[in-house]
Amino acid sequence: MKLTQVAAQLYTCRDLLKTPADIAKTLKQVRAIGYTAVQVSGMGPIPEEELNTILDGEGLICCATHESGDVILKTPEKVVERLQKLRCKITAYPFPAGIEFDKPESVASLIKGLDHSGKVLADAGLTLCYHNHNHEFRKVQGKTLLEHIYEKTNPKYLQGEPDTYWVHFGGGENVEWCERLANRLPIIHLKDYLTNAENKPQLCEIGAGNLNFKRIIAAAEKSGCQWFVVEQDTCPGSPLDSLKQSFDYIRANLV
Repeated sequence: MKLTQVAAQLYTCRDLLKTPADIAKTLKQVRAIGYTAVQVSGMGPIPEEELNTILDGEGLICCATHESGDVILKTPEKVVERLQKLRCKITAYPFPAGIEFDKPESVASLIKGLDHSGKVLADAGLTLCYHNHNHEFRKVQGKTLLEHIYEKTNPKYLQGEPDTYWVHFGGGENVEWCERLANRLPIIHLKDYLTNAENKPQLCEIGAGNLNFKRIIAAAEKSGCQWFVVEQDTCPGSPLDSLKQSFDYIRANLV
C-alpha cells in the first residue's frame, strides 16, 4: 500500500460539511493532514462542478462516493451521471435501509436490484460496491447474508467495499473476507475496534484498537485493492483530529 492510496471518508466529517464554505474549509484541513484522496459522502448540497473546483484547488481527488441506496436501486442512471461529473469510477451501496433481512423476498429483491444497477454502472465503465455493516453477518440457510449477496450477484456488476470494524463486530474475519473477495475488492474501509472501559465495542482511530491492519492490508492488496479509506463513524473529539491520528499511524507503521 502506498500513502497515495490512503483516502479519507468524508462521512467522518459530516457535521463539518453542511455548506459549500464548510466543505471548502474542511477539505483544506483534510489535505493539510496529508490525504490526497477522499471518498465523498455525508456532505450538504453542492454542485459537482463546484466540488471539483475545491478538490482541484487542494490537490485532492474523489476516489469514490457513497450514494443513496434508494437512488442506486431505482435510478442508477443518475448515479452514472454524478460519478462522471466527479471524474470518479467507484461508488458503494451504503446501508440496507428498508431491507427486511428476515424476509427472503426482501433480500432477493435487494440482490436483484444490486445486480441490475451494477450492470448499468459497469456498462458505463464504473463500479458498484457493497458496503457492509454487521447486519449482513446474520446466518440464513447455513450462510451469512453477505455470502448470499456476493454469491448471487455477478462479480462484474457488484464488487466489495468491506468495512473492517463491522466485519469484526459481526463475527467475521477480515483477512478471510479480503481473500474471499479476490479480484472483487477495489476499495476497503479501515476502521479500528476496541473494547472500552464499559466492556463495550467502540470505534477508534487506526492503531488504537485491536485489529491487525498489517495482515488485513496485505490480504486486501493481494486481492487487488486500490483504495484504503479511513473512516470513523463517531470520534471522541474533532473528526479531523481522529483522521490525523489515523493517518499519522498509517504513515509510520503501514506503508
